[in-house]
Amino acid sequence: MNRINRILQEDKKLLSIYFTAGYPNLDDTTKIISELEKSGVDLIEIGLPFSDPLADGPTIQASSTQALKNGMTSELLFEQVATIRETINVPLIIMGYFNPIMQFGVEQFCQKCQEVGIDGLIIPDLPLEIYESDYKALFEKYDLKNIFLITPQTSDERILKIDNLSNSFIYMVSSSSVTGNQTGFNEIQEKYFERIAAMNVKNPQVIGFGISDKTTFQQATKHQKGAIIGSAFITFLKNNPIADIQNFIKNIL
Repeated sequence: MNRINRILQEDKKLLSIYFTAGYPNLDDTTKIISELEKSGVDLIEIGLPFSDPLADGPTIQASSTQALKNGMTSELLFEQVATIRETINVPLIIMGYFNPIMQFGVEQFCQKCQEVGIDGLIIPDLPLEIYESDYKALFEKYDLKNIFLITPQTSDERILKIDNLSNSFIYMVSSSSVTGNQTGFNEIQEKYFERIAAMNVKNPQVIGFGISDKTTFQQATKHQKGAIIGSAFITFLKNNPIADIQNFIKNIL
């Protein structure tokens, strides 16, 4: 069973952490993964830096810019995590834009993911219809879960279509803004969380955008299975040593 599906079966609220590969330093990727697993996180999203990250706010954009300056590439990321499954069991997801994947070669990228033990992909700019017609069979061939995003503006009809095509979890964007642009959730967002929960779709949902601490984590997981912290963790990495990651996680769980 895919590691993502295994963790989704556990009777607990899940914490997923996003960080940018190659940030703050080029060789920090595996160190961060190791510390996050020791800290008890349930999922790890490895951001593949890209020069034009449309969905990312200034904090993650800055980390991508720095990672690219450091020399991070798709090839190097796969080299860095080539033996990670010898010591790491937590589900790993690569989150990135489709252009670098296409440049690498989509099947070659999927094959490398399988080789090194990547469990899923989040590709915000890969259209649902293109995935279904051109890449679904390829992802399934390499046992990669493709995780789709929904927003408060996504229609019920489209959510049901996404749910039908999904086979792990749905990434529920808490607002229509970019990452890192809010603190806490308002009444409209909480109604959105309730509305999606009431749809009783088959795939659990994990909320991203706007989660930064214990309070927002608990708000986000009141109706949904889990929550993702990205910008707040990137800010932490900018200002603190990797050895202190466990303190960051303790303040959330």
